Amino acid sequence: MSKKFIPVLIILILIGLFIGYGVMGRNDNSNDPKTKYEKILQNVGIVLEQGHYNPKKIDDKFSEEVLKKYEDDLDPDKYIFLQSDIDAFKKYKDRIDDEIHGAPLQSFYAISDVYLKRIDQVAASYKEILKHPFDFNKDEYLQTDGDKRNYPASVAERNDYGRKRLKYLVLGRYVDLQQERDSSKNKAEAHKPDSTLQREAVDIVSKQMGRYFETLKNHNSSDDLFSDFVNAITTSMDPHTSYFAPVDKRSFDEMLSGTFYGIGAQLQEKDGKITIASLITGMPAWKTGEITPGDEILKVGEGDAAPVDVTGYAVTDAVKLIRGETRGSIVKLTLKKADGSIKVVPISRDKISLDDTFARSAVINNNGHKIGYIYLPEFYANFEDPSGRRCATDVAKEVEKLKAANVEGIVMDLRGNGGGSLQDVVDMVGLFIKGGPVVQVKGRDGAPSVLADRDKEVLYTGPLAVMVDELSASASEIFAAAIQDYHRGIIIGSSTYGKGTVQRSVSLDPQSENPFFNHPDEGLGDVKLTFRKFYRINGGATQLKGVTPDILIPDRLENAKLREKDNPDALAWDQIPKANYTTWNPGYSYAPAIASINADVNHNIDFKEIQKQVSLLDKYRDEETPLNIVKYKQMQKNIEEAAKKLDEYSKSPVHLQTSTLLPDSLAMKGDTAKISKQEQFVKTISNDLYIDETVKALEKVIGEKQIAEAANK
Repeated sequence: MSKKFIPVLIILILIGLFIGYGVMGRNDNSNDPKTKYEKILQNVGIVLEQGHYNPKKIDDKFSEEVLKKYEDDLDPDKYIFLQSDIDAFKKYKDRIDDEIHGAPLQSFYAISDVYLKRIDQVAASYKEILKHPFDFNKDEYLQTDGDKRNYPASVAERNDYGRKRLKYLVLGRYVDLQQERDSSKNKAEAHKPDSTLQREAVDIVSKQMGRYFETLKNHNSSDDLFSDFVNAITTSMDPHTSYFAPVDKRSFDEMLSGTFYGIGAQLQEKDGKITIASLITGMPAWKTGEITPGDEILKVGEGDAAPVDVTGYAVTDAVKLIRGETRGSIVKLTLKKADGSIKVVPISRDKISLDDTFARSAVINNNGHKIGYIYLPEFYANFEDPSGRRCATDVAKEVEKLKAANVEGIVMDLRGNGGGSLQDVVDMVGLFIKGGPVVQVKGRDGAPSVLADRDKEVLYTGPLAVMVDELSASASEIFAAAIQDYHRGIIIGSSTYGKGTVQRSVSLDPQSENPFFNHPDEGLGDVKLTFRKFYRINGGATQLKGVTPDILIPDRLENAKLREKDNPDALAWDQIPKANYTTWNPGYSYAPAIASINADVNHNIDFKEIQKQVSLLDKYRDEETPLNIVKYKQMQKNIEEAAKKLDEYSKSPVHLQTSTLLPDSLAMKGDTAKISKQEQFVKTISNDLYIDETVKALEKVIGEKQIAEAANK
């Protein structure tokens, strides 16, 4: 990124803050913030209006959007508030913008007071509901999607919905206990009557709900709720602009590693559920290949012991269960996937090894062709150490090794790569082109700047394929877009995430060393601000649309609502003039291979079955959940069968012959830990359906190249 804009942004923000404080210092005391919250609110408004890449006008319409978002964030299931509350809040729909601009803060206090009152009411009701037995033979249904429900019109209607929620929880646990009983080898357990199991299920759910409401109470301090309120404002601008309080009491950044042995995941509480926020590359959870950000953690089990249901747990408490004292010990996570299926994933605890986060390669021998494979988990760079590891340098080394092994084509796998160092993207694209623009970056005002590869040398000129998926984001999309725009290689996989924006952290505190202020640091927090946007060299933004592969291959997440386009507040796609560049001309075309593989994919039985099972899971996820035990069991059976088939069809029917490069084998000699990891890496490549399809595509390109070379002799 060009650094020219950074001082400009800072000056803009400082001037805005200076003006704001200047106004406050005048005789008009109506705008003088009387509380810390009001100061934060006004400073957030100044930062958004003066620094955001494309700020929405903070007016009555914006105020109404913020109000709805805050209501949805507090009560996503429409279980806490009554419709009368929502109606009463409407008087603030044209006031929040005034509060941001200096009016006394009222909306937050009024809404949060009602919220806390309603939570106490709901918390008091569940024990009474659980005193009465549930009739699991009755035909009832529960709509679990809050977007498809209305707020309850009365306390009685809310209590009835609460009864169905509790019935659903008890039914699920009751069925689990039945399954455990039926498979138990313990005679006492195997002969437990259903009535006993139902009482046990009620007791379990009662404890879960107690924990749940205790967690809500502990995490609903005034500061917590105000952070949610400010984030409703910032994320109404765009999903990646967010507010961070000086002391973040939530456990978003709690890592399952450190001095303990863990699985390498970051957890967050979302809508009252514990979910996977992100995976640490190279750590055990990532290595399973079965865990995805957004997965909900239902249960945590230690080895073969009975799993603990973590409903209602705080993140920190769930972390204690997941961590262990021994490397290699097994923890089993029961996860609810984005497609609605339930999966139990055993994970061997370990400490992170930095080697696992770096670029790695292998050789695939298939149909007489030798294909190089490079996996890049992230665009890493050590900004603290100029001589530290950088992904562009490491990828160049892997390419050199593959060239020495005489590979005929190279696969660059960027699936799951969430981005990273922008400079390394530019340098990496430069390994495969004869110099030229790689990406355009545009600020709020002014012409876009072009980041280009200045090196005319090309490290690798042969056939190239780039693998992407829904979780390939930011820097990964820039790389794939540049390769596609230059016609340098084939992009294959799923449409990418669509994050084409740049963020920077901006303090809300007027620092004493700034020439505009004499105020001390007041601990007002920071805003992670969207202030730039990426554009392809063809002029189109990577924002929202992402990169559409040349060869689209169905996968299990293709319908999951996890891309940028699925967020209604995402910035729009647009385009600017294209940069000046010359497409790659190797003397042969990728087009025949692209057309041929697309035809193969369309007729491939495995991919058709993947689409079929994904559609089935989507159907089950969209349906209301039956609370009749027979119908409930049938639905769960249907979901399990579809998920099992999806797993089966997602595995390659062909075992790719994959081997470690000789220099890597020599480097690992005698190191059993590294050898074991490399063996697992090779095995994963060998069984990957999508790598298999990519190899087929490259083989067709190699064929086109051979035909062209023969014609020129």
